[in-house]
Amino acid sequence: MVNAQAPSSCSIDVRVRYAECDPMGVLHHAMHPVYLEMGRTELLRQSGYTYKDIESRGVYLVITRLELRYRSPARYDDLLTIRTTLRRMTHTRIEHHYEIAVGSRVVCEASSTLACVDRDARVQPLPEEILALAGDRAQTDS
Repeated sequence: MVNAQAPSSCSIDVRVRYAECDPMGVLHHAMHPVYLEMGRTELLRQSGYTYKDIESRGVYLVITRLELRYRSPARYDDLLTIRTTLRRMTHTRIEHHYEIAVGSRVVCEASSTLACVDRDARVQPLPEEILALAGDRAQTDS
């Protein structure tokens, strides 16, 4: 069941694992997009949906833009807080903003755009119930 008051943001905590670090014990830059996906997935789940449910309908959300700004290093065993915010949704796209932090120290800021496509990678409209989650953040495509 869909949450009638779908959240516009969520936070999750993730501990940096040893295998995710470089030889200096610093979180490898390639792991940040993985953490961002975890944040997006949890925001969707808190709205009452899962990617698995959406994909079973032949609807796929693919990354078309990803921007990261690394601010400071995260290290092995740090507890990261990943904050994901829905910024904007159109009939075919979803935009998110992210912040990864260790306590009050920002490690990374990021943004992404997802496009809604079918099984053949053709752009298609988002399902109406997903679009409704955006509330006043829904806008027309431009």
